[in-house]
Amino acid sequence: MSTPPSVDPAFPDELAPPLAPDSSVPEPRVLVLAGGLSYEREVSLRSGRRVLDALRSVGVEAELRDADSALLPGLAVDPPDAVVIALHGATGEDGSLRGVLDLCDVPYVGCDARASRLAWDKPSAKAVLREAGIPTPDWVALPHDRFSELGAVAVLDRIVERLGLPLMVKPAQGGSGLGAAVVRDAADLPAAMVGCFAYDPTALVERYVPGMDVAVSIVDLGAGPQALPAVEIVPRNGVYDYAARYTAGLTTWHAPARLAEPVAAAVAETAIAAHNALGLRDLSRVDLIVDEAGDPHVLEVNVAPGMTETSLLPLAVQAAGLDFGALLGTLVSRAAARRG
Repeated sequence: MSTPPSVDPAFPDELAPPLAPDSSVPEPRVLVLAGGLSYEREVSLRSGRRVLDALRSVGVEAELRDADSALLPGLAVDPPDAVVIALHGATGEDGSLRGVLDLCDVPYVGCDARASRLAWDKPSAKAVLREAGIPTPDWVALPHDRFSELGAVAVLDRIVERLGLPLMVKPAQGGSGLGAAVVRDAADLPAAMVGCFAYDPTALVERYVPGMDVAVSIVDLGAGPQALPAVEIVPRNGVYDYAARYTAGLTTWHAPARLAEPVAAAVAETAIAAHNALGLRDLSRVDLIVDEAGDPHVLEVNVAPGMTETSLLPLAVQAAGLDFGALLGTLVSRAAARRG
């Protein structure tokens, strides 16, 4: 079984005060959107049910709904005070749904459509991070048609020559580790590319940085973005792929991560910088590698973090000694205040 997260009693208390709701303000009525038609539908449904239960546990009136053809007519007739987007994959993260909610004047937890589109496209997000001086591994983004037009063998030889081995191959747009693979031998690169193209027409190939996998969840409860304790990820097979994320026993998590205090502070600072550079709000999850020298490298940023029983944001909330339902309640109250 995976190791349960430990709680860090020394985590600062700044996050705690905003969690106490103002009894004079009515609790918002919340719609939790989950499901969708992406490869991550089942994970999304699990996230949505967990969010629903957490909100109801603190007295918030909440309803779970799929993002289907009945959604917009329902919003027009009976709009909620706020929406929590628990949709993973393109439906919840490419900005399109958020743009539609903006058109309907329905506020939601999380970043706006523009920032969501930026973070969803990993090559674009990495370019912004690099421009902001935030470390991220060297990469190349390769669309499938260019891969074919330019000649697969010549392109792959040049990638290996430029970036070296090992490499990480993953979809330019996507999540949950689907289509991702670590390539340690150049002979395995073509198969990794084919597997990646099954999930996205563009592959992101980046230099693999050995070290500790960590995830830092960022929340803003009214005092600006703050980092929850980093969660260390130790997959049994060495790769944090789809099976390792959602199959009990295949991954061990340490929350807080086993980092020296100065390194933990640098990781938190880097994660907040990435959140800010991409123009995010409310919450996000920043995935990083901490190399052998203790330097953090941002891999990607997720604007709709998983909320399942094995997801990283809930583990970080627990490690911070916070109540998951109360935290979500604060976020939906802040979102509801943005109406109009």
